[in-house]
Amino acid sequence: MSPVRKLERFTLPLTVEGTRVEVSGLHRGGTGTPLVFLHGFGSTKEDYADIVQQKRLADRPVLAYDAPGCGASTCADLGAISVPYLVSVAEQVLGARQIDRFHVVGHSMGGLTALLLADRDPRRVASFTNIEGNVAPEDCFLSRQIVTHAHDNPDEFLTRFAERVGDSRFYGGALYASSLPHKVRAGAVRAIFESMVDLSDHGKLLDRFLRLPAPKMFMYGEQNNTLSYLPALTEGGAELAEIEHCAHFPMYSNPPQMWARIADLVSRADTRS
Repeated sequence: MSPVRKLERFTLPLTVEGTRVEVSGLHRGGTGTPLVFLHGFGSTKEDYADIVQQKRLADRPVLAYDAPGCGASTCADLGAISVPYLVSVAEQVLGARQIDRFHVVGHSMGGLTALLLADRDPRRVASFTNIEGNVAPEDCFLSRQIVTHAHDNPDEFLTRFAERVGDSRFYGGALYASSLPHKVRAGAVRAIFESMVDLSDHGKLLDRFLRLPAPKMFMYGEQNNTLSYLPALTEGGAELAEIEHCAHFPMYSNPPQMWARIADLVSRADTRS
């Protein structure tokens, strides 16, 4: 493996909105506009580590990191970790890594974080691959369980949540659920989920996504091709990418097709710019 393709690990101490965090990340140098990856709830930066296998993206600078409270990243106050807080974290991480303009790939919670980040300063985004990030109330099929299956004990809620997801009929659900207790701290769940629900219900996210001037793609699993807003995305100029044999987790169920679509969009966006 060439030095350009290899991912290096880093740890970045930050103070975000008065709370101390330590961000664990992966990065590499290279040429061209960097690729920034934001993982979903209960996932980690390693969801995207297979970028080293992608020849079409071999020389591209890369940044991926664990959101505070997830993976190897820590936060002194887990209850402070809402989606808007994660946007502030992203801004600081990008600043520390001296990244101004970038291609962003965000999955689920990471897609919502990426949307709010892009909405703050659209000029920074060269392209946006939104992998089932929240854009409508119906996207809260996981996060709304903080209301529909409320529990006073955070550890008990996370345990029951993992059981429900693991028993679902959807591709990748059991694999995702099996690692949840190891990838997210239970104390971070409530504030994250409540902010996801609030933004999805009241944040006019679909309009904000369609307003973005950068080339944008909404990626979704074949099992989720009944999402009601897919026609509106097409009418609004967003590209749709349906991933076969997949539900909410293309990085687990069909990574080759996921990476091919990401590489296609990045290549076309670079040509356009």
